[in-house]
Amino acid sequence: MRRFVYSITLAPRLVTMSTITEILSAAQQRAKEMNLPYEGALTPEEACRIMEAAPGAKLVDVRTRAELDWVGRIPDAVEVEWVSYPGMKPNPNFMAQLEQQVEKEALTMFICRSGVRSHNAAALATQAGYRDCYNVLEGFEGDKDIAEHRNTKEGWRKAGLPWKQG
Repeated sequence: MRRFVYSITLAPRLVTMSTITEILSAAQQRAKEMNLPYEGALTPEEACRIMEAAPGAKLVDVRTRAELDWVGRIPDAVEVEWVSYPGMKPNPNFMAQLEQQVEKEALTMFICRSGVRSHNAAALATQAGYRDCYNVLEGFEGDKDIAEHRNTKEGWRKAGLPWKQG
């Protein structure tokens, strides 16, 4: 079986500190309006811009190894499973693995397939003492469309943000 590797990259964008502040303020306002238990809620485009401009910021991809291998990966993301495939059983070592890879003081963004598992991960990390937790709304693939397909309505991939498969 031949394996193909796809990589989509965007031209660098000028992201200033004031832009970062504006993005985070908008995300914090969304979290307030949605009554979320963590610092903020980012769009995929906003999360990507933060990754590009803030070297200390971490994007934590909480999808399963199977999703990462079969659907695609985000370059430079920290990968910590929230649940494991098959069976979708909770990862009992989630917090320990997160703490090994991401400092509690870091701006920490969580992403999953559609934004649900990452919501739970951001909430748990906040409870565990992470101060700047953000959920990436829409996730990597977004919700299903009317034909039950993902990647057609929203999400990281649909937005054309950097990812690779293989």
